[in-house]
Amino acid sequence: MSTPAEPSAVAGGETDPAAATPPSSGSRVLVVWTVVLAAFVLAADQLTKWWAESALVANAPTIPVVGDLLGIRLIYNPGAALSIASGYTWILTIVVTVVVVFIIRAIGRLGSRGWAAALGLLLGGAVGNLVDRLVREPGFARGHVVDFIDYAGFFVGNVADIAVVSAAVLIALLSLRGIGLDGKRHTDDEPGEQVGDESGDQLDDGPGDKPGDWPAGQGDPA
Repeated sequence: MSTPAEPSAVAGGETDPAAATPPSSGSRVLVVWTVVLAAFVLAADQLTKWWAESALVANAPTIPVVGDLLGIRLIYNPGAALSIASGYTWILTIVVTVVVVFIIRAIGRLGSRGWAAALGLLLGGAVGNLVDRLVREPGFARGHVVDFIDYAGFFVGNVADIAVVSAAVLIALLSLRGIGLDGKRHTDDEPGEQVGDESGDQLDDGPGDKPGDWPAGQGDPA
């Protein structure tokens, strides 16, 4: 008696790897960890902004915290970092929204703890500033971002900015090390390729590579 074919079977008796390989528990843990980190960054960002608006006066002189290197000063930023593109707030809102959607889609392919941390920081920071643009004055998608951390008078930022910059540094380090989103090193040799030893010479492929391995009657090469 014949048995019905498995749902994952395809032509030629092979199985579909995507259907046969469900997400691992490790990947699900990384996704949860990423979302939790993003939520923590978002909460810290919004709580500190609430504190800044409650305790500080907008555009008042900087209050020193670490000498002239670090202080607090409340401003409302209509643009991006360093007040760039201050006249295009709605465009920045669209760009950040696209970035958030991209990050959310990428989280499902996580296989690296380093990338999980980077995407968690990036997602939390991006959403933190996006919330300001969506709900604050002067209106929807045109809201000004609350900044209050003064870096020696060069620029003023917030907790979300710190998270985004940290994520950018971490992503750069992961890329330099060749670690992909799935946790695999891009520099790893593919199966079947010749692998060099520490001196840079190729390893033997098998019989015929050494003088004594040539087939009988053919002799050694000149």
